[in-house]
Amino acid sequence: MHFIRVISGAVMQAIGQLTSNKLRSFLSLLGITIGIFCIIGIKAAVNSLEDNIRSSFEKLGNDIIYISKMPWNEDPTQNFWKYQRRPQPSIKDLEAIERKVKTAQMAAFSVFIGSKTLKYRNNSVQNVFSVAPTFQYAEIFKLKFEKGRYFSPSEYHSGTDVIVIGHKVALELFGANDPIGKEIMYANRKVRVTGVLEESGRDIINPFNFDEAVIIPYTCARKFINVRPRKNSMMGSSLNVKAAVGVSLEKLTDDVTGALRSARHIKPVEQNDFAINEMSIVTSLLDKVFGVMNLAGMVIGGFALLVGMFSVANIMFVSVKERTAIIGIKKALGAKKSVILLEFLIESIVLCVVGGFLGLSIVYGTTFTLSKIFPYDFYLSFWNAAVGVIVSVAVGIIAGMIPAMQAANMDPVEAMRR
Repeated sequence: MHFIRVISGAVMQAIGQLTSNKLRSFLSLLGITIGIFCIIGIKAAVNSLEDNIRSSFEKLGNDIIYISKMPWNEDPTQNFWKYQRRPQPSIKDLEAIERKVKTAQMAAFSVFIGSKTLKYRNNSVQNVFSVAPTFQYAEIFKLKFEKGRYFSPSEYHSGTDVIVIGHKVALELFGANDPIGKEIMYANRKVRVTGVLEESGRDIINPFNFDEAVIIPYTCARKFINVRPRKNSMMGSSLNVKAAVGVSLEKLTDDVTGALRSARHIKPVEQNDFAINEMSIVTSLLDKVFGVMNLAGMVIGGFALLVGMFSVANIMFVSVKERTAIIGIKKALGAKKSVILLEFLIESIVLCVVGGFLGLSIVYGTTFTLSKIFPYDFYLSFWNAAVGVIVSVAVGIIAGMIPAMQAANMDPVEAMRR
């Protein structure tokens, strides 16, 4: 009970300090408020952006490897011509992997055809991005459909003239009408719509934003479009391999490397003329970027907290001076040093926590407003709020320690005389 009385008394004294001189309290706590806002605000913004970007890249799959001309972890300007001379992934590479790599669950090859014009009756959409993949493409990347479906195995293998369209393409061509089963003109050829892809989410980075794109089977496209990837053409290609259950990406990479070297007749002494990438390359780069951003927030907020700490310490020194006689009386009546020390420490902590909560309130309001303005979510997580409170308490302890020790070490007789 005595301990509770000490704490409640210290809290009441802290509230008295805040209300007795509002301007002084406001100016003193401003540094704490700004410091917490800088540290937690930047952490909240960075964490929100990081979660959004990471969830976007997770759609690409953590168990998939990507075969391309150049590695992802290298500056594109370095060795540009070396990579430019490399052959692009081809359908023959896919066939070699499907034939030889037993550690792969599935693989998909796709060719980026470029921009095409689509027509339906009097409506047309120009510059529509087109991709021609093999059958496993939808399953590897978990394509979701708003209406209809992906190509059936029989449609793919027979090269049927079918097409999957994006959400915005469907709206521009058909409006409120159902596009499934309708025939449209694609590159001056009639193709039947089998599905409409789900509208892209509110991601900052959307690796598969097919809202303004179409997907046509590779077997269909090759009948009337040159889908052979050329080294220096604008047409690109992609080869993706998904690991079988229980197979590590390291093992899959080794097996795919061997299969491609054999298929491309690369001699043992020669280097690979392809690169194998995985999402860990991107996420490791993100770790460095977000680490720097968090550090910047800590540095900026740290300076503000330092100013706030001296301001709170100043309040505490004034409080000790104003209550010198009361401290002397308490000590004369038998109050221990630890009790006096605890009273002033709690008072300092309360002052800093008030400033911290003000800073967190501003962070919450800012993140709420940004979420309304921008097409993705900003949020203040429970962990970041807890960090803000912990930092406020720590600053309160540091700022109040010297004034509290000064009060606890006073001689009761000298204190009462003052």
